Amino acid sequence: MTQAVSIGLKNPLAVARTAETISVRLADALKVLPALKVANLIVQDATGGAVLSQLVDSDGDGKPDELVFQADFQPSENKTFLLGEGTRSTPTREQYKVYGRFVRERHDDFAWENDRIAHRMYGPALETWKADPLTSSGIDVWVKRTPRLVVNEWYQSDDYHRDNGDGADFYSVGPSRGCGGVGVWDGKALHVSRNFTDTRVIANGPIRLIFELTYAPWDIGGGVKISETKRVIADAGQHFDRFESSFKISGKPHGQALAIGIAKHPGGVFETDQPHGIMRSWEPYPEGNGHLGCAVIAVSAPASGFAENTSDRLLLTALSESAPATYLAGTGWDKSGHVADSAAWTAMVNSAADNARSPIAISLSAKTAAP
Repeated sequence: MTQAVSIGLKNPLAVARTAETISVRLADALKVLPALKVANLIVQDATGGAVLSQLVDSDGDGKPDELVFQADFQPSENKTFLLGEGTRSTPTREQYKVYGRFVRERHDDFAWENDRIAHRMYGPALETWKADPLTSSGIDVWVKRTPRLVVNEWYQSDDYHRDNGDGADFYSVGPSRGCGGVGVWDGKALHVSRNFTDTRVIANGPIRLIFELTYAPWDIGGGVKISETKRVIADAGQHFDRFESSFKISGKPHGQALAIGIAKHPGGVFETDQPHGIMRSWEPYPEGNGHLGCAVIAVSAPASGFAENTSDRLLLTALSESAPATYLAGTGWDKSGHVADSAAWTAMVNSAADNARSPIAISLSAKTAAP
């Protein structure tokens, strides 16, 4: 590349950060070099080495809006990458670290994963399944001890409730919030939606997965109804996904709060940190299958308090239709090789909260590069 956009990156924290996803808005890059052809964009590191990148159409209009790639950072480290024209390579199967799809054959699940963890949520057909009907907008957890993408394999074998070496689905959701499902708290009761009614995959790897789930209106008390579009952003190498819930409210709310929940399970221990918007749990899996940590982190608005009902502990935050409610939800399993114990989980949760509030700083400038 003879001309390029120099991407200056700075880690504002005095701690190391791994697998940070860098998102460059293409509109900003084109302001620097208007002649760049988006379809030919490639990323190089400071030595000229090729860096895996992904063009993302974040608004679904058929045109890329951003380019994402990943980088590791030492404490307070600065790094520079180059964005210019070249021959984009087709990612190999092994380079794909995220995946998600609508699973019609399993009563309308939507399942997704990265190289650390997997999840699913439930669609309309499950509500009327004769064998085991379930109405729930909670988030299920599938733990993994392999970086491979295994969702399709597990559905194909239909034997994912026991660990055959790669992990399993040990988690019990039922009508609870699972790990990070939402509802509306009216001060006494939690009002939740039914199963999702529609899905849309916006980006599907190799680095970033983006999808949306749509929920039909439900009653939140006082004659008020609310509907939700939930956008989920899952990146490679991370234990936390980013959730952006957009609401439409019919009627006037009377002090209701958005509630982000974690299911109660036997032996589970909860901790809350309101100043940092954190609620986390650590619980034993049955039959010697280790322990699971779950955490939710409020991002777009502060935590206003905590509550609970018979099935869930709840982090409360502002309910609004003027802007999406953004939060992180994630898990860690002590048999995955990434989270040793509850102390390590606490440290990982705190780090995720710090990183969310202090993102990698990005600056763009024009640079003439050697051919």
